[in-house]
Amino acid sequence: MGQLIVQLIPTALGVVLSPLAIMALVAVLLSKQARRNGVAYLLGWIVGMAGLLLLFGWIFRALDVQKPDGESPLWVAFLRLLLGIVFVLGAIWVYRKGADRIRRMAAASSPKDVAKAATLPGWLQSVSTFKPVRSFFLGVGLFVVNPVDASCAIIAALDIALAYVTTGQALAVSIGFIVVGSLPIAVPVFWLLIAGTRAQPALDAVRTWISSHTHVLNAALLLIIGVLQLQKAVTALF
Repeated sequence: MGQLIVQLIPTALGVVLSPLAIMALVAVLLSKQARRNGVAYLLGWIVGMAGLLLLFGWIFRALDVQKPDGESPLWVAFLRLLLGIVFVLGAIWVYRKGADRIRRMAAASSPKDVAKAATLPGWLQSVSTFKPVRSFFLGVGLFVVNPVDASCAIIAALDIALAYVTTGQALAVSIGFIVVGSLPIAVPVFWLLIAGTRAQPALDAVRTWISSHTHVLNAALLLIIGVLQLQKAVTALF
């Protein structure tokens, strides 16, 4: 089980460092019903992650990916190849997107222009008027429809299904993966519940910092995950 946990560390970090999810969370925590919306968003994030993990875990086990001789079906290698390509392309996109944002901030001639360059994506501007139900589905949607986060859950489900561990151990690892993947959402939510309005200035600072600094680290992690999947695919194919 220890080897499985080590295998899942890069994938879990890929979920933890999801800039769009954290930026959306900050917007939710600055909304009119911040506390209720924050809890709803967290629950939605957990449901989205757990749902994908359980769904694909069931699919992979139903497809009998774990063979007695230790060899996995050929399609597993092609799936890893596809996911590896997704992550490598995602790394390039994240890096270029972040670099472009920094260039726009550097070119800004006033504090107002700097704030505008570091702001949330346009479709998130309406989050301030969200209610708990919409915040819940925002949390679900940002995990399920985000190709990077969804791919991380699929890779985790695949690695767990391929590992020679007991059902109890697989469940424990899955729960651990969900807990770790929920930390970047859970910590700010509980912080707001405890600190109240005192948390707002720091939340604004977090949003600006994320907009400016995380693209390099996030791109590097995506690249590492992608390369690992490509390496496993090539090894299985050749």
